[in-house]
Amino acid sequence: MRLLSGLLAGQEFLSVLTGDASLRTRPMGRIVQPLQQMGASIMGRHGDTLAPLAIRGGNLRPIEYDMPVASAQVKSCLMLAGLSATGPTVLHQPALSRDHTERMMAAMGAQVNSDGLALTLIPTTLKAVDVAVPGDISSAAFWMVAGLIHPNARVTITGVGLNPSRAGIIDALQMMGAGDCLRLENQRTEGGEPVADVVATSASLQAIELGGEIIPIMIDELPVLAVAACFARGQTVFRDAAELRVKESDRIETTVSELRRMGADIDPREDGMVIRGVSKLTGTDVESHGDHRLAMSLAVAGLAAAGTTTIHGSEDASVSYPNFWEHLRSITNG
Repeated sequence: MRLLSGLLAGQEFLSVLTGDASLRTRPMGRIVQPLQQMGASIMGRHGDTLAPLAIRGGNLRPIEYDMPVASAQVKSCLMLAGLSATGPTVLHQPALSRDHTERMMAAMGAQVNSDGLALTLIPTTLKAVDVAVPGDISSAAFWMVAGLIHPNARVTITGVGLNPSRAGIIDALQMMGAGDCLRLENQRTEGGEPVADVVATSASLQAIELGGEIIPIMIDELPVLAVAACFARGQTVFRDAAELRVKESDRIETTVSELRRMGADIDPREDGMVIRGVSKLTGTDVESHGDHRLAMSLAVAGLAAAGTTTIHGSEDASVSYPNFWEHLRSITNG
């Protein structure tokens, strides 16, 4: 919805974007305000901050904008709108975020210039290209953690995209002591993106403190990393991750509450969580809270837990990973 809003802001017709109950609670003011500064007419619920959004676009002017949060979705939205502006669009980021849009636009002939945290897009006409889409590292993260925390595992995930602006989960797991138990094999480049096969085997993990610039490049992987922290020695701390509170669920509160049901020693913080390793979780009934990443994180926890884990709302995984449960069955039956 955020990316389409940027595209439609440059079109001289009326569009209305809406979504399911979860999407209608997601904050849209972060894109609406800069798009309005560019000249788009946008209306929405709750002071133009929630969907449905009514967009009448066209005649966009260039802006120089200080982004309040490091968000690839906001950045991509404004870049797509900037393609239709009458001059260069300049974005100042508080920290780097995933850069798939910059890479894709450059491959299609756009003039995209980066200078530290400043990004400049000069309007241009894009050309069509063929694209090889690598495997999503956010989805691969569940299998990485499963392989590392299970006492008898070896999992290979093929064709994983390792864009440096997305690969924070690899760095975090290495900080936790994964070492040679998390290996990259067959490294190559596909469609301008670095790709490799990732092999994860049983490991002994240690606690870490995680915050700062690494958080925006692995924000979606923090729930499953919390599962890994449950099996690590010592106290793990996540900070600077308040963005978790405005995902499909409040992922700080829901991750804490559901892992506690399984016996985790975990507490919420305003901008993160504290996890003290317990080495063992116990299967029980847990809830997805309508959140696909939480459902899959709880599945990984269930793989390494003693007893049976029942996830209510398990179908939510299909939002981003329709074959998740099929793949889970394949690795447990292997």
